[in-house]
Amino acid sequence: MVGRIIVLLLLIAVLVAGGVVWFDYLTIIDAKTVLAPLYKFIGREGRSQPKTAPDDIINLDAERLYVRLEALELKDMEMDNRQQEMDRLHGEIEQMAQELEERQKALEDLENSLRALTLDAENKDRNIEGIARNLTGMPPERAVGILSEMEDQGVIDVLRKTEEIARVEGTSSIVPYWLSLMEPARAADLQRKMAGRPQSL
Repeated sequence: MVGRIIVLLLLIAVLVAGGVVWFDYLTIIDAKTVLAPLYKFIGREGRSQPKTAPDDIINLDAERLYVRLEALELKDMEMDNRQQEMDRLHGEIEQMAQELEERQKALEDLENSLRALTLDAENKDRNIEGIARNLTGMPPERAVGILSEMEDQGVIDVLRKTEEIARVEGTSSIVPYWLSLMEPARAADLQRKMAGRPQSL
């Protein structure tokens, strides 16, 4: 009975060893170090675990650190590209803002010039109206004497303003009488210029 048990145990051991050898040969399992003496015993070159230097052993922490460092480098490059793009856009915006500021200043200067011209025109019109009313309140001979000393354009402006005031107030204009008191040549020249030129401000 004991002999049979021993034989069965030896048979099981042989089968297990043969299966391990066969599976290792088929590369289903890896039993390099354990089966190396057995391969030598049966006259075959056993497969052994390749020797590696300590520096060649893969360090998972180092690999993870390398991957993270590489990701950080890529992120830094992306950030640098974004910063360069932002700097470029910032420069363009500053240039546009400067151009808009210059245009705004030019428009303000133009507006101020127009206001000044309008103010000058209004002041001139008020001055002409004041002269016309003053001359209308004087004796005609004295008014004509003052007009005779003025330039033609100034006289024309005063005569037109006097006619405008008379028309607005519904009174008779004294302009024809003033012209009759002037020298005929000057009066004719003024009438010709008044008829040929647009009304002055």
